[in-house]
Amino acid sequence: MTVPHSAAPTRVLVTGATGYLGGRLAPRLLDAGYTVRVLARNPEKLHGVPWADRVEVARGDLGDRESLKSAFADVDVIYYLVHSMGAPGHEDFAAAERASAENVAAVAADSGVGRIVYLGGLHPETGELSPHLSSRAEVGRILIESPTPTFVLQAGVVIGAGSASFEMIRHLTNRLPVMTTPRWVHNRIQPIAVRDILHYLAEAATAELPHSRTFDVGGPDVMEYGEMMNTYADVAGLRQRRMLVLPVLTPRLAGHWIGLVTPMPRGLAMPLIESLQYDAVMHESDIDRVIGRPDNGLTSYRESVRLALRNIEEGETESTWADTSSAPSDPLPSDPDWAGEVVYSDIRSVYLGTEPDAIRRRLRDAVHAVGSSGWRIDDDGSTDSVRLVCTASIPGNAWVRLEAKSAGGGTRLEQRLDFFPRGLAGRVSWYGSFPLRKVLAGRMLAAVVEQIDRA
Repeated sequence: MTVPHSAAPTRVLVTGATGYLGGRLAPRLLDAGYTVRVLARNPEKLHGVPWADRVEVARGDLGDRESLKSAFADVDVIYYLVHSMGAPGHEDFAAAERASAENVAAVAADSGVGRIVYLGGLHPETGELSPHLSSRAEVGRILIESPTPTFVLQAGVVIGAGSASFEMIRHLTNRLPVMTTPRWVHNRIQPIAVRDILHYLAEAATAELPHSRTFDVGGPDVMEYGEMMNTYADVAGLRQRRMLVLPVLTPRLAGHWIGLVTPMPRGLAMPLIESLQYDAVMHESDIDRVIGRPDNGLTSYRESVRLALRNIEEGETESTWADTSSAPSDPLPSDPDWAGEVVYSDIRSVYLGTEPDAIRRRLRDAVHAVGSSGWRIDDDGSTDSVRLVCTASIPGNAWVRLEAKSAGGGTRLEQRLDFFPRGLAGRVSWYGSFPLRKVLAGRMLAAVVEQIDRA
């Protein structure tokens, strides 16, 4: 990443800092040495974000020019990362985005902003577009035609946990071994890893820009949408999905169907589905002459999916803001509640009068003594708990963590079983094994307590 110097921009404004890309971009800009200001309609959403005390927070809305005047003051670069698609109160998102773009263009020009960086979408160069793609293209056009130099990046499907496009692939593939699809399942897509689009966004602040224009960006793979779902299935350990193409299945009907079988809001799923009627591939690679590729090269689609599913492989049930610096493909607390895969949990505990340190010293030996077929101790470096990973052949990934916690002058020994189901079979297995699971989980905790008492 280019570190700012005396002649380069030093103060940047990130709109959409509580959103998917903004929440991952802001800490990277801070680490690169920029002074960062963020625009938020509800600054309260930044509560608990570890980098919030390192940024200036401006309360404002792209639909309100007055609030933008103070937010844009003394700013060198504006990152335009806000989209109204699927937002409550923005049913006519195209009109809302047009008004927002016009406001940003006008206030940026009046405020003397040095550059606008906007993320649009890959789309065909000719022909009619879906409302979603048409709106994003219009926003780019409004900004490019403004007096402020504008750097527009055009990307397709962004792959990473929390990305709406990736979550739709995840939910559809996990839930439907056989699916009926419109013809767009054979359309060509050029996906890009979230860490690669963040690279291009960060570098766009200082990259040479002789004149305002668009730049296509994408990953190394061009695939059909159906191929993307089956590659996801392969990485996730699922069988290949069968797809029955129905010419009469319109995008609108498909959008309604996705709203029924996945947790995604219909207002978001509908425009995404409508946009899949078109190929989303790069038409030019001029970006290579302006911004170098990431040091390790562009990330393949398969590797992007693997990174997005990393938390399932490692049994992590909670996301943290610390992941913004280490792994942008990981989920974050700010991601929507419909993002991510289902995790089933069975939590039970018992109170022990002994003080916690004594229990912790005995816990690992007690778990070793109990043993259990199909489980092995997974040393994750914790000194307060012991984690076991399931080694049996089951349709999913399972972990058990036993943790000693201080409680009422003694110790509460908690046993938590987390199960990440793999496809429909995993969900059926969880509910079908309910009676046996309850018995075995209770016996495991009782046996560990007995071993601790003996010690």
